[in-house]
Amino acid sequence: MVQNLSQKLHCLQVKSSPPTRFLEEKFISLLRSCRTSHHLLHLHSQLTTHGLIHNAYVTPTLITTCSLLNKMPHARKLFDKMPQPNTATWNAMFRGYLHLECHLQVVVLFGEMNRAGAVPNCFTLPMVVKCCGKVNAVREGEEVHCVVVKMGFMSNPFVGTSLIDMYSSRGSVGDAYKVFGEMHQRNVVAWTAVIRAYISCGDMVSARRFFDLAPARDVVLWNTVVSGYIESGDMVAARKLFDKMPGRDAMSWNTMLNGYASNGDIELFEKMFEEMPERNVFSWNGLIGGYARNGLFSQVLESFKWMLVEGGDVLPNDATLVTVLSACSRLGALDMGKWVHLYAESIGYKGNLFVGNALIDMYAKCGVIGNALDVFNSIDRKDVFTWNTIINGMAMHGHAADALSLFDRMKNAVVKPDEVTFVGVLSACVHMGLVKDGFSFFQSMFDNYSIVPQIQHYGCMVDLLGRAGLLDQAVNFVRKMPMKPDAVIWAALLGACRIYKNVEIAELALQRLIELEPKNPANFVMLSNIYKDLGRWQDVARLKIAMRDTGFRKLPGCSVIEVDDSVVEFYSLDERHPETENIFRALRGLTVILRSYGYVPNLVDVAQGTVMGEVLQTTTLTRYPTYTRQSCRDCGSKIRKCHICRKKISNSFKLFHG
Repeated sequence: MVQNLSQKLHCLQVKSSPPTRFLEEKFISLLRSCRTSHHLLHLHSQLTTHGLIHNAYVTPTLITTCSLLNKMPHARKLFDKMPQPNTATWNAMFRGYLHLECHLQVVVLFGEMNRAGAVPNCFTLPMVVKCCGKVNAVREGEEVHCVVVKMGFMSNPFVGTSLIDMYSSRGSVGDAYKVFGEMHQRNVVAWTAVIRAYISCGDMVSARRFFDLAPARDVVLWNTVVSGYIESGDMVAARKLFDKMPGRDAMSWNTMLNGYASNGDIELFEKMFEEMPERNVFSWNGLIGGYARNGLFSQVLESFKWMLVEGGDVLPNDATLVTVLSACSRLGALDMGKWVHLYAESIGYKGNLFVGNALIDMYAKCGVIGNALDVFNSIDRKDVFTWNTIINGMAMHGHAADALSLFDRMKNAVVKPDEVTFVGVLSACVHMGLVKDGFSFFQSMFDNYSIVPQIQHYGCMVDLLGRAGLLDQAVNFVRKMPMKPDAVIWAALLGACRIYKNVEIAELALQRLIELEPKNPANFVMLSNIYKDLGRWQDVARLKIAMRDTGFRKLPGCSVIEVDDSVVEFYSLDERHPETENIFRALRGLTVILRSYGYVPNLVDVAQGTVMGEVLQTTTLTRYPTYTRQSCRDCGSKIRKCHICRKKISNSFKLFHG
């Protein structure tokens, strides 16, 4: 490509006397077709050779190409060397920074433009005003407003609309209205902007009044007001306006669909989808995402299958696949997740960052950490979410050393860790009992990365100290926290007290838990188990009475399994399933087999509702691998007992277990 480019430029040179304008046009064409940094640098050198590097006509296109290739520092060096850049060149710099969402740089550069005596035009000011609103630069925004008035741009609808948006973004609706009143030409975009300003501050009465006064209304304006009613929770008013809307398009229907989903009205949400005259990918995403937003993850999978069967030419996009994979991870639907993985690759999403991150999360939460690592390694350009997902997945499954090794790789890749990263790192330290390293990482959050530790990080540290048996230090750490400890922190401390049989701190933790979660009987169960382990039966009886007096019962254990391409949920002693009789007959048979192996079930744990679902999960399939996901916050030794139970059943039926 470079050789061909040189040949083309040489041909231009050897022609009799090629006009400069023709050479400029050729370079502009080549810059617009530039797709690589190497090609860009070669063009830059050729421009220098031909004396066009500071050409007022070519340079703006060169700067634009730099921004598209994420080479704005290179563009800035070029710009700073120009003796007197024209307005088009300044605008190219503004557009480049805006394209990369470097809003503060736009504001700073506009100050330099004023000091240089350059004159902005009607294309400059909307970009600068927008960036002032994005970074909440109040004083600078007002100064730009003065420039607009001084130069007579208030009659320009684009400039005026940008000012309305800037003032409304910081809640200054009065100033936004004042700008609107001073505009000589108010098109439908300006009316939409001022109505959106009132909606943003929750004043739907004024927004509706302006809507009724608007001389012209397009579908965007109608949808804006409908969305305003939805955001305020008034679905009745939203539906009335929607029914009056002329020329409703797919976006209008999707707005209402998402509105019902956001307000949790599943019946009307489903009815709205069925009434839609046409459905695009955003309609299906609204249905699938609406179910996910309301925690109906089984329906997410069913609606995705419906989309594939009846969606016609509508293919899922990356947002669809991410939502479905997230539902698979929540349900533990590994087989479905694997199928979605293959399907995503078949429709061109192999290597997609968002889908890749969702796949890592799904495989990690379903316990197949090897697959998660394979997907991670296959992603070329990893962002902070990619690193966070694999680090937290490794830590969650006890691969603490690997999690810390990945953290080192992340730093070497010059990816800045965030709050979520350190939750995974500290969790890895908890699993390995690395108290000293844990405190070192905790301190480095603020010292090295200016990250203020949040309550989840303090929770990890309390868990780390508690599991290491340093209970007094853990209590002192809790007392010195800059925020009030939550129930998770006290529960972690209570769990550690059971391991080390520390009744005094356990009673303190329970007292705090009762204050925070007075309706959660599980907290009483943990302290009761400590008393039981110590043989303090009178205290056990006292706690049982206290738990009964709360009027609430501990939630039963629950398991989710995949059977025949469907997801089924079981609770302990659940009798709602149509195959209940056959299931319990199988369980009685399994009990006989287990006892023949010498296994004695812990009847106390069964009474607390922690075993039955796990047995169901292990015994469903007889010819295929079975993967078990387990979530036990306060299980203690039950995890080991459940694993022994599953292992013996698996051996009996020659199942794979994991």
